[in-house]
Amino acid sequence: MIVHLASFVWKDGTTSEQVSGLTAALYEMAKGVPELRFYLCGENLRLRPAGADFGVLALVDDQAGLDAYLDSDAHAEVYRRFLSVMIETRQAAQLETDALAAPGDWMAGH
Repeated sequence: MIVHLASFVWKDGTTSEQVSGLTAALYEMAKGVPELRFYLCGENLRLRPAGADFGVLALVDDQAGLDAYLDSDAHAEVYRRFLSVMIETRQAAQLETDALAAPGDWMAGH
């Protein structure tokens, strides 16, 4: 399984309405991508200093599932409508894991 993590820092002037609209659009998009096994997105709680404004976590089975999600027309539309005008910076990482497939074994590979 692959965990895809993305974090975003917004441009100055990004409004709470834009963030709310993005969040709703991402969850709606995720409903239509069958390759997504789990999806979570939202504003940073800012429980620790620094960091991004918003994060996304997507869980897929494999590279093909990741490609289907990120290259989907629905994802491109959300990017066009929201992210293209909101993003100052973006970071992403993909992690391979089998820990989520084995309850209680949360330290994959350790």
